[in-house]
Order: sequence, then structure tokens, then C-alpha cells
Amino acid sequence: MSGGSGEDRRSTLDGFGEAVNMTAGELEKWLGGEQSREVGQKNGGGESTGHASGRRIVKLLRTRQEELGDADLAHMRKVTGYVRRHLGQRPEGAA
Repeated sequence: MSGGSGEDRRSTLDGFGEAVNMTAGELEKWLGGEQSREVGQKNGGGESTGHASGRRIVKLLRTRQEELGDADLAHMRKVTGYVRRHLGQRPEGAA
């Protein structure tokens, strides 16, 4: 699998590892709960976009790094960007 240059690939994997702070099992358990289904923008099938992304993240976490392809790395970059944007919107001070 390609995945760009070695440096780009490493940067993507490192960023994803920092952004996703749950194990595949923890995330899968949370996705199976009611709370995870109550939030988010729903797509045509009734599942929220974020929930579907969460299922893909579980799959990515369980995939050996050398087996990750360009589409996988692109999704990892998308997730990392999303997490960073939302962390940057945190209110200052005690919430």
C-alpha cells in the first residue's frame, strides 16, 4: 500500500494516535451504547456521520500499519483535523 512518503505517513499515524485516545475495544463498546446514537448529524441510513466514522476508526485501529492504504490514511488525517479543530474551540477557564 502506498500512503505517500514515509515522512507523511509517519506524521499521519502519529497525529491519529494522538487524536484518538481510545482503544478499538473501548470505542467499539461506546459505539454500541445508546448515548452514541443520540447525537450527530444523521445521514440517509439513520446513522450519524460521526458514528459511521467511529466504526471506521475501530477498523483502522485494528489494521496493521503496513496494511493501511491511501484512503485509510486520508480518513485518519480527516479525523485528526476534526479533533484538533474541536479541541481548539474549547472554552477558556473551568467549564
